[in-house]
Amino acid sequence: MSRSAATPAPPESKLVPFRGGPIEAPRQRDPRIDAFRGVALAMIIITHMPGNPYEDLTIRNFGFSDAAEAFFIMSGIAAGIAYSPAVERWLTGSGRLWDAVGPMWNRAWTLYLVQIALTVGALGLYAWAAETFFRAEFRVVHNLGLIYTETGAALAGLATLSYQIGYVNILPAYMVLLLVAPLIVAGGLRAPWWTIGAGLAVWLVSGMLRLNIPNHPGGGGWFFSPFAWQAIFLIGLVIGIRHRKGARLVPVSWPLFGVAATFLAVVLIWRHVPAVGSAMNHKMAQLGALGVPWNVVSHNKTFLAMPRFLHILALVYVISCLPSATRLCGSAAMWPLRLLGRHGLLVFALGTMLALVGQILMDVEPAERWLAWTLPPAAIAICAAAAWLRDRAAGRPRHARTDRVAGQAGSPPRPALDAG
Repeated sequence: MSRSAATPAPPESKLVPFRGGPIEAPRQRDPRIDAFRGVALAMIIITHMPGNPYEDLTIRNFGFSDAAEAFFIMSGIAAGIAYSPAVERWLTGSGRLWDAVGPMWNRAWTLYLVQIALTVGALGLYAWAAETFFRAEFRVVHNLGLIYTETGAALAGLATLSYQIGYVNILPAYMVLLLVAPLIVAGGLRAPWWTIGAGLAVWLVSGMLRLNIPNHPGGGGWFFSPFAWQAIFLIGLVIGIRHRKGARLVPVSWPLFGVAATFLAVVLIWRHVPAVGSAMNHKMAQLGALGVPWNVVSHNKTFLAMPRFLHILALVYVISCLPSATRLCGSAAMWPLRLLGRHGLLVFALGTMLALVGQILMDVEPAERWLAWTLPPAAIAICAAAAWLRDRAAGRPRHARTDRVAGQAGSPPRPALDAG
């Protein structure tokens, strides 16, 4: 996070009570944010090496959403906590506009550079693999072939983000959202529910009309439509704004908790009981035939279809209502995941390249099942080691393996994918 957006932590922070359990004071680092962001990053690494046994343990095996939804909502929460103070100072006349806007736009620029580097790195990696293993198909997988058949247009598209390759396509949407984030933060501070309502309206209309940023060359659109995915980022951002003030966006309500938990259970049955899944999908198709918008009754990922959207929201609400989740995330056992989450950009970039290496090795040696068992945890371990080295370089105390739930000062969490 840029220094201009940081707010120094007080020497000591205490719990702020609310109905349903304690939450942390606004300036205390919430261990849940780093821990669950670490979980999301680990799941991204695992799912970016298709065919490994750990995929069955990721969120997508238990519901409709996957690591992408978790990434976007955690990104929004962290951004709301980190960036809202500077925006609020500007809104109240005690701060400069650039101090409010600049950190978000600077972060978007950093992510742009990382996106370019990752794309070029992936192109080079697969070109090397094609030569080394005599596998010409490595030049055309994941939309790589356009760099050879339409080189000029692909290079221009690489610079303008309109040429994206598979597994290296989540950052562009997040960059766009950071560019408009100052307006969202301002709305979240002044009129949070109106802001959420506007975001949901844009989500609905963009899905109905299939609004997206076009790809060139190759046609089609971005894998993550910013017009649709802004809704989940926006909700996360408003959650973060409220959390920094020591409040919740949606109060703890045990009837609502029951509804959300029941929905998660129904989705689990929907996913794993074929007869139920077939019947439910048929009912969804019937609703579509009656004129219900397709992004409400489908499971489309590009436009964040409603089943996926509702699943991640229900999951976040249920977890947020459990005081045990805070204690667990702050425990020593969760330190590796908090470490991953604390250095999101480093872990995401390194993990992406390691996952692509894993894909290549598993494709070259499909009979060697030990690769599928060892490569994902090895990639996560390497990322954790890199994050630890970054921690040490930043001067973080060697013994800081726990983030106590109370009584320990800490800095606000960095925005997601922020290694600065």
